[in-house]
Amino acid sequence: MKEHFKIKKGLDIPLEGEAPLKDLPDILSDKYAILPPDFRLLSPRLLVQEGNNILAGEPIIQNKLNENILITSPISGKVTAIIRGEKRILKQIIITPKFPQEYKIFNIPPTLDRDNIIKLLLESGLWVNIKQRPYGIIANPSDLPKAIYISAFDSSPLAPDPDYLIKGDEENFQKGIDIIKNLTSGPIYLNISSSRNKSDFYKNIKNVELHDFEGPHPVGNVSVQISKISPINKSDIYWYLYPQDVIFIGRLFQNGKLDLHRKIVLTGSELTERGYITSLPGISMQALLSNRLKQNNVRVISGNVLTGTNAGLDGFLSYYDNQITVIPEGYYYDFFGWIAPKFTKYSPSRMIMNWLIRSKKKKYVLDTNMHGEERPFVLSDQYDKYFPFDIYPVYLLKAILSENIEQMENLGIYEIVEEDFALPEYVCVSKINLQEIVRKGIDLMIKETT
Repeated sequence: MKEHFKIKKGLDIPLEGEAPLKDLPDILSDKYAILPPDFRLLSPRLLVQEGNNILAGEPIIQNKLNENILITSPISGKVTAIIRGEKRILKQIIITPKFPQEYKIFNIPPTLDRDNIIKLLLESGLWVNIKQRPYGIIANPSDLPKAIYISAFDSSPLAPDPDYLIKGDEENFQKGIDIIKNLTSGPIYLNISSSRNKSDFYKNIKNVELHDFEGPHPVGNVSVQISKISPINKSDIYWYLYPQDVIFIGRLFQNGKLDLHRKIVLTGSELTERGYITSLPGISMQALLSNRLKQNNVRVISGNVLTGTNAGLDGFLSYYDNQITVIPEGYYYDFFGWIAPKFTKYSPSRMIMNWLIRSKKKKYVLDTNMHGEERPFVLSDQYDKYFPFDIYPVYLLKAILSENIEQMENLGIYEIVEEDFALPEYVCVSKINLQEIVRKGIDLMIKETT
């Protein structure tokens, strides 16, 4: 263990609906989807047509801006629908699967140097699992990163158990580490949390520098970890992955197949059954949640409650997610609003009386009710309590809103992405969509500076 970091600012939301460590029966859905909006700043060129039969690992989409970057199919079957939105924006490619699965076989290069590894990752479609900082976008294969970060745990609400996710794939994980070490001239930082990563497996991993992080959410965010180990300067480029991404790379170089099977955790207060299912990205929510809902008036989220997307029952699991959260919808008005005592309600502030009797062990059923509408921006230190960066969040947000590039740079735009503002957005008394503002600011920086 090289260094220990303790983060004090943040918040662990006591949300009911944590999943037990048990496997649920596997589900074979009748349809899967590739969702181009999952891939930030990718300009998609469709490579298939309705009716085409495809293998797992065959290309579906090509990036017009960098034609070497491909999105490949996670499953074999037939392309049955191509759905577009306004201005013919590509929204979904629906695939009807064929079982047993048939895979495209990739040739493993005899020499695993950097160029050959990148070539295979691009060809297989696994390159999109490698992202870069600043900006949190798909990495540019032409860049040489200063270091590679792997956050081995997730601190977000109801997050999956990190040890359980890689159980049975330890060999593939080490193989993946051995491969990606050739992609950088710097170190690979494997960041764990001793209270969450309880397996001794991490201490025996080779070719990494191990760091220990403790504290409330967002301690698991890569941005927080980078800010403590090696803060980003303007010219710095870091790449980052998550444990299951490393496993996918290990599998590819072990057997020559694109195998994206992963453990997906079903969480949330409105599920009758919670646990882990092994499946593929793009699986139908209807297949996963059928006969598992306590009621129909629910919000089905691909991801966690702070940063996930509202998929709905007719939606699909997003490419990068390994969590589904189901909570109640909030279509109601509170009598007397925040003035009422509300001893059974939860709030991180002391605006309601629950803080007088709150137990640290109690979990709460929280819904989607906003409890108000958007209001004027309040200048206060409210966000600072949940924002563990050496950044003034309100001033950065105002610089983004005014599109002042120089101020955005000086105030730390390179160090953050939108997920880092999820907690400030949650506690915001003005009900402002902070994550959307940050993403627009990052898109502006990319447009103006690259």
